[in-house]
Amino acid sequence: MEQGINNKFSDGQVLLINKPLEWTSFDVVRKLRAQMKIKKVGHAGTLDPLATGMLILCTGKFTKRINEYMAQEKEYTGTITLGSTTPTYDLESEPENFKEYASITPEQIEAVTRQFTGEIMQVPPIHSAIKKDGKRVYELARRGEHVELEARKITIKEFEITSIDMPKVDFRVVCSTGTYIRSLANDVGAALGCGGHLSKLCRTRIGAFTLDQSMTVEEAQAMIKEALAAQP
Repeated sequence: MEQGINNKFSDGQVLLINKPLEWTSFDVVRKLRAQMKIKKVGHAGTLDPLATGMLILCTGKFTKRINEYMAQEKEYTGTITLGSTTPTYDLESEPENFKEYASITPEQIEAVTRQFTGEIMQVPPIHSAIKKDGKRVYELARRGEHVELEARKITIKEFEITSIDMPKVDFRVVCSTGTYIRSLANDVGAALGCGGHLSKLCRTRIGAFTLDQSMTVEEAQAMIKEALAAQP
């Protein structure tokens, strides 16, 4: 029998967590699951280690809702650094292929965002957890194997440039599930002809849940401790 089977977390809870920088999504699950003393804890949508922001955790009976939350619209803010690319499309790998970016104008950047607004086809990064022939493609990529992924249909509902301080371009994106913001950053850089990579990312909304409703990991730990202490 699962330890703590009758606690409120096994009955089902939705926790909104502000994922810290450099933590994996599973790091958060593992940390809080151990404290809840239950086995069934999952998250509704991975955030890369170098991303921060909202992570939905479902516990106990509410893990059945994970797919429902994963399917909802998401909002992100972040920064694209122009003038170089990286193999992972973010700072998990070193910048390379440096190109001149000084001649790029704000008007050109704004025009490119319009190219990537609406229903578009996007190729996911080869350094991702997508499975191909039963294997995670990032494992194949790390071994130096050739990986080719097909483009997928996604929707970018809003793509707003919030500030430009070259080579850094800050943005806000509202998008459908399945969107890779790393790929978007890489594609924007390619369209501008100077290359680009994602240098900062924060998930600010999933469906109706917003980041300001989220707890830090430490706040969640304190809440869990208090909830378990109050159990009869």
